[in-house]
Amino acid sequence: MADETVVEAAARIPKVVVVVCLLRGNKELFGRRRSSLGDSMFSLPGGHLEFGESFEECAIREVKEETGLDIDKLEFINLTNNLFSEEGKPYHYVVVSMRAVLADHQHPQNVEPDFCDGWGWYEWNNLPKPLFSPLEKAVQAGFNPFPV
Repeated sequence: MADETVVEAAARIPKVVVVVCLLRGNKELFGRRRSSLGDSMFSLPGGHLEFGESFEECAIREVKEETGLDIDKLEFINLTNNLFSEEGKPYHYVVVSMRAVLADHQHPQNVEPDFCDGWGWYEWNNLPKPLFSPLEKAVQAGFNPFPV
């Protein structure tokens, strides 16, 4: 470890990500990722927690930045610890899952086309494939964002 650089050490620090299960009736919003991590896989809107930000603030900001949508009735629903490796590089993400509904009648926009191919609404029993691996693992473990 003595030869490790500050950048290498920082790369090993877990990152916190907030994702939003955005519900509309019996459907949930998913987008196809354009990223070095999980490229072409479907995922939820969300992103990295910024310093000093609450989970709720991060969720609202990320959904707005990525989809142009305003959300309402935001609540915490799940927390997962994800350690995985793609292309030989380890990644460690703590994922905070929030549930929300649209603030009013709106349509998602692809605000960040360099990071997402577009957004679509999918029924929980007919999810798009392939799902981003942390989401796939959560679904296989019984995760369901819809209220009981």
